[in-house]
Formats: sequence, C-alpha cells, structure tokens
Amino acid sequence: MLNAGNEEAAMPKNSTLWVPKLKKGSGPLYLAIANAIAEDVATGHLQPEQRLPPQRKLAELLDLDFTTVARAYTEAHRRGLVDSVVGRGTFVCGKRRPRIPRVTEGRPNVDMSMNMPPEPESPELMELMQSGWSKVNGRLRDLMRYQDFGGSPEDREAGALWLRRRALLVEPERVLVTPGAQCALLAILTMVVGPGGVLCCEDVTYPGLRALAGHLNIKLVGLPMDNEGIDAVAFAGACAQYAPKALYCNPTLLNPTTCTTSVSRRQALVEIARHYEVAIIEDDAYGFLPRNAPPAIASLGSELTYYVTGLAKTVGAGLRIAYMVAPDVASAARLTAALRATTVMASPVTSTLATHWIRDGVADLALANIRKESMARQKIAARILPEHSYASEAEAFHLWLKLPGGWQASSFSAQMRSNGVAVVGVDAFSVTAAPVQAVRVCIGGIASRSDIQHALGLIRSTLADQPLMKPAVV
Repeated sequence: MLNAGNEEAAMPKNSTLWVPKLKKGSGPLYLAIANAIAEDVATGHLQPEQRLPPQRKLAELLDLDFTTVARAYTEAHRRGLVDSVVGRGTFVCGKRRPRIPRVTEGRPNVDMSMNMPPEPESPELMELMQSGWSKVNGRLRDLMRYQDFGGSPEDREAGALWLRRRALLVEPERVLVTPGAQCALLAILTMVVGPGGVLCCEDVTYPGLRALAGHLNIKLVGLPMDNEGIDAVAFAGACAQYAPKALYCNPTLLNPTTCTTSVSRRQALVEIARHYEVAIIEDDAYGFLPRNAPPAIASLGSELTYYVTGLAKTVGAGLRIAYMVAPDVASAARLTAALRATTVMASPVTSTLATHWIRDGVADLALANIRKESMARQKIAARILPEHSYASEAEAFHLWLKLPGGWQASSFSAQMRSNGVAVVGVDAFSVTAAPVQAVRVCIGGIASRSDIQHALGLIRSTLADQPLMKPAVV
C-alpha cells in the first residue's frame, strides 16, 4: 500500500466514501474497523472491487489516529477481505485470496522479523519433495536407530556434493553433518575459541553469534566495515592488540546488512589471518543464493577456515541440516567429539531426506525457486520503498532499511509493531554502539507477495511520518 498522499491522489473526486459503523464495546478500535469491513462485505454493503477510503482520510472521518486505521486495514488484509494495488489504493477482494493462518491478538500480522526464505508455490517441487519422503519411509526402521556421529558416509558424501555448488572441492572425511548451523558454530567456538577467548567479527553481525558468545563467555571485538566488507586494516590492528583466536564472518549477503565481501578483501583477510595464525569461521548461510557469488573464503584459505552452511536458507528452515567443513581430518575428529557432547547427532531421518534431495536434484530446484521468488519480492520492494532508503541484493530475502533523521530503530520497530508489522532494529545486531539507525526487514517467510506489498506500504507510510511522541490509540 502506498502512503496516504499518493492514495488520496488516486481517489476520484466524486467517489462515495465508505465509513464503518463502529459498535460500542467491540474491543480495540482497529479490530472494530476490520470487523465492520467483514460485516459490510458479508451483507453486500461493500461490493467486490470497491475501493476503500485512503487510510488518512478514514482516520480524519472517524477522528482516530492514522496508525489505528492502518492496523485495521492490515487486519482486514490478513483475513482476505481486502487487497492493495500500488499507486491505486485498497480494494475489497473480488475473489478471496489464500489466507495465511491468523495470529493471536498482540502478535504482528505480518512478521518480517524472522529471516526465512520465501515459500515457493511450485506443485512440481512439492511432488518431488514428497517422492523423496517416500524413499525415506522405506528405510524408517533403520533410521530410527543411533547413527554415526557427524553423519553417515553417505550423508557426508552428499554434503561434499552440495558444496560443489560453491566451487568447494572437499573430501567427505572433512565434512560433518549437524542439526543446523547454530550447533555447528557452537562446536567450533567451543573448540577453537573457548571460554574467555577473543573472537573478531563484523561490528554489525548475526545475532546468533552474539548469543553463543554470551553463552560461552567469549569476548567479541567488532570490526568496522565498508562496502567491500570487513576493514582489513582494522582486522590486522585487532590481531595485534587483542590476539584473537578466530575471525567470524558472514561474507555473502551478511545478515543483517546484505553486504557481500569482495574477492580482494577476502584474500586480504586470509593473508592477515595467516600472518597472525588466526582461524577463520566462515558462516556461508546465504552464499548459495547469488547467481554469481564470490568464491568462499574456505577456497582461498582452506588450511585455516572452518566453513559452515545450512539448508535452512536454501531448501527449508524446518529441515535443520547443516554441513561443516574442518581444515583437516584431525580437526574434523575433534569437532566430532564436540558435537557428540552437545548435540549427539543430526536426525538420521532428516539427514537422509536431505541426501535424497541433493542427489535427486530436488535441493537445486528448491534453491532455484527460492531465488526466483526472492527476486520477484525485491522488485516489489524497489517499487514501493523510497530510492536509496535500503541496502539489499537481487537474490536476497532481507533488506537493511536505513532510517531517516529523527527515527531511532527501537521507536520505529515499536511503531511498526503497533501497525501490525514486525521488524528487527540494529541493536539486535550491534557488537558495540550502533553505527547507524536501521532495521532488518525480511521479505520471505510464509507471507504472500500481497502481504509483503501491503507491509512495505505501511513501512513507507511510517517512514514519511515524524516519530510519534506518544503511544498511538489502538
């Protein structure tokens, strides 16, 4: 949905404005408006394709806060009652669109806080996935037993095969299968850095790393970044000053800023790490998404890099399978012991399913669908959000939205939540003081393109407003 000004401009002067009749004692005002829309649609008072008043206009007519009406329209959109068209406004649905499961009161209507890939709607893909599940079912008795720690030979070979998509040619003996990337990072940090150790990382970094560092009592040293990645001079200075055990980096489509480290910067970081004998932990969660991603750091400095990639961002978050590559076979054996102590093993059922999907090409098809859908959503974002207001890449499914003067990330996030949209502020990612006021916006997850369009319209409208000095009336 566009901001109110553009919506007003699109409204014919002779249009009859619909005004809801709000019942007293019917709960929060935004729900009362949404319920009135539902009732008038059911009775025929609102006709299919009928345009609703612009949000600001309706707020004036009802003498309500703009955000109350915005939240009401979002709720009606969630119920499948209305839809929005960029540049034209909000209309009653002529044909009910597929509904997203409703959330409970107090929760966001469009959750853009969890960084999940979009769910592709491909019957062919779902049929192939079901076929892979049938193959796993045939081995269910064997898969209900304990398996090899670090993955079976077959699953390790499938992991090595998957890594070839990133031009990484590794021996299966160096590959370990883990139940998600987070436990792989836990094992590496425990073994390589340890409690009380020092770890360098991006100054704005993956919040899961911050959580692990806090859990293990690891000191994080945040390094400044430019548009090519971590500042190499700052990394060298930190190595000399703090003697870190390792450098953690998320060099491709960094969560949250979407920055991708250049090839020359990757090479510089590897050379510095070699000089100071510092290990590199490469979190390549998003490295498979770009069609022309730079080479993995593990291919430039394999002898000092611990490489981690999962299937959560490229196949499906619920699969909970990740692959970890150790610098050598001896390190892989030590990591196996760490994994055994913390997670025992990856589920044989899901790891076997992942192996089937990798070998059968289903994982490739899922990746292609996620990439295609992400690119389509990026085009929606480019149409709605102000130019130069955010950073992202064509294949990414999250945005780094830089806030205009006057907005703090915390107040903007709170305001968006009151509008029914959840985003995450910079404080969740900052290792030191927040360098900029910004929020991460996920355009994936279970939300449809229409939901994303609607939520981004609310974000645009909020960006255009001055920060509220008092809570909105809802």
